[in-house]
Amino acid sequence: GFVFSKLFGRLFSSEKEYKIVLVGLHNAGKTTILYKLSIGEVVVTQPTIGSNVEEVTQDNVKLQVWDLGGQENLRSAWDSYYSGTHGVIYVIDSADESSVLVSQLEFFNLILNSELKTVPILVFANKSDMKGAKSPGELSESFKLHDIKDHEWHIQEC
Repeated sequence: GFVFSKLFGRLFSSEKEYKIVLVGLHNAGKTTILYKLSIGEVVVTQPTIGSNVEEVTQDNVKLQVWDLGGQENLRSAWDSYYSGTHGVIYVIDSADESSVLVSQLEFFNLILNSELKTVPILVFANKSDMKGAKSPGELSESFKLHDIKDHEWHIQEC
C-alpha cells in the first residue's frame, strides 16, 4: 500500500479509479504479484496468454490492474493496452541474469512510448530472495533509472 500511495499519490487526490499496466518478461512474477495485491495470497499461476485484469481496491481507491503476458510473441501487443493508463508496474526477475538485457530493451521501449509519457512507474525487483539476485541499486544502474526525467519512478525489491 505505501509504495503505491507514495508513487501514485498525486493521482489519488483527483480520481477514484485508475488503470495500471503490469508488465515484464515471462516468468518475472507479474501474475503472482497481481494476486498478492488483489487477494493477499500467493497462488500457483500459469503463464498469462494475452492479458488478465483484476480490480484491486484500497482505501476507496480502485485500481484496474492489467497483467500483460510477457512471452516474446506477446510483447509487441503491450502498447495496445497503454491508452488511458495512469501507472505502470514493471516487474524484473532480479535473479535471472540471462534476461536482464532483453528486459532493459523492453523497459526502454515502454518509457519511450508516447501513450505513457509522464506516467509514474513502479519497478519491482522480484525474486530478490533468490541466490544471485541483483539488488535494486544494481538494477537501477543497469536500467539507467536515474536518467529518467519524464516519469516519476520508484524501485522496490519483492
